[in-house]
Amino acid sequence: MAHLVIEGGRRLNGRISVEGNKNAALPILAACLLTAETCEIRNVPHIRDVAVMVELLRSLGAEIDQIDETTWRVTCRDIRGAEPDAALVGRLRGSVLLLGALLGRVGRANLAPPGGDFPARRTITTHLHALAALGARVVDDGAGHRLEAPDGLTGASLYLVEASVTGTETALLAAAMASGRTEIRHAACEPHVVELCEFLAAMGAEVRGAGTSTISIVNTGALHGAVHTLRGDYIEAGSWAVVGAVTGGELEVVGAEPHDLEPIAAVLAQMGVDLRLDHLSLTVRPSALVGARRITTGLWPGFPSDIVSLVTVLATQARGRTLLHDWMYELRLFALEQLSSMRADLFLCDPHRIIVTGPTRLRGRVLDSRDIRSGMALVAAALAADGESTVLEIETVERGYGGLVERLTSLGAQVERRE
Repeated sequence: MAHLVIEGGRRLNGRISVEGNKNAALPILAACLLTAETCEIRNVPHIRDVAVMVELLRSLGAEIDQIDETTWRVTCRDIRGAEPDAALVGRLRGSVLLLGALLGRVGRANLAPPGGDFPARRTITTHLHALAALGARVVDDGAGHRLEAPDGLTGASLYLVEASVTGTETALLAAAMASGRTEIRHAACEPHVVELCEFLAAMGAEVRGAGTSTISIVNTGALHGAVHTLRGDYIEAGSWAVVGAVTGGELEVVGAEPHDLEPIAAVLAQMGVDLRLDHLSLTVRPSALVGARRITTGLWPGFPSDIVSLVTVLATQARGRTLLHDWMYELRLFALEQLSSMRADLFLCDPHRIIVTGPTRLRGRVLDSRDIRSGMALVAAALAADGESTVLEIETVERGYGGLVERLTSLGAQVERRE
């Protein structure tokens, strides 16, 4: 494992471009399993999670060629099996997307328990219920999930108990190959779900309602190859904006759609961040930060849970008190207890709520990455702190942020990656 040594206390300045949306790349790569023809995906992020998904597809028989730094061609002419490599599945939460794609393509799937962030606390019950509604027989033998649909899937009217992003995507992937119409209610509305709908439509499916809580999809015949360019990752853009704000620098982040960034930009503005949101550009300048009283995560277009850890760090540098409430995921805020030993004034009420009082001058220390987003938040805290910090297991952060060391260095940070 590697760790990142950071000498904090430097203002980060400059311009940085975000990569393609990670949360769109994974389901769209999985969707390539639905056709024997070649698909081309552009603006693919250079991150560890994408690399794992690529290897999973190859293990199933996909032919994958990297055309240039960000363009991949995927041809799933022959599928060798329905049981993705268990070791790879254990490294990627997004491997659950293969359930819907394999069921649609070969009528069966056998998936080991997906890994990734806090796997024991993030179930796939919503995914399994959706697939069962489409006609799959689900067998959970404790060692994983085995699904069969020997007679094919049939379109259905289904309601998701949870507006799960990957649950919605799993249902869409399976329904794209089902006979008849499928209507998914209480569907997730995030931009990456919309991107998957656009890709499935480009492959030949009839998709309506993308971006709303009710999505209908019809398999109009054999799906064919398609080309798709991923939109800029708005979560990554928001992360870099917080890095700029927490270090007191001036930073321009380019590549993400303003509409996608609005929920994040609104909260940053509420906290006193001097920002400008233009076409494909978010600029933050040195600001007098203030506490926001209460920030609550929500379903799209609410404030994204994926950015709450970073905003918690921002709150340590803001005047006044901020209550951050992430009702969506347990344990995400637990990783930020480490900020207390950096002199941050915070109180963890329960697994979902944390109160931060600022501003506090942070000091460097050894930090432990727990998941992608809280890991990046700890990197931001280390950049703002006095002295040296070491962020352990930096590979966790690199699952979602490509070229981390090089990009930080380009902004003026003093960092070193050590094995």
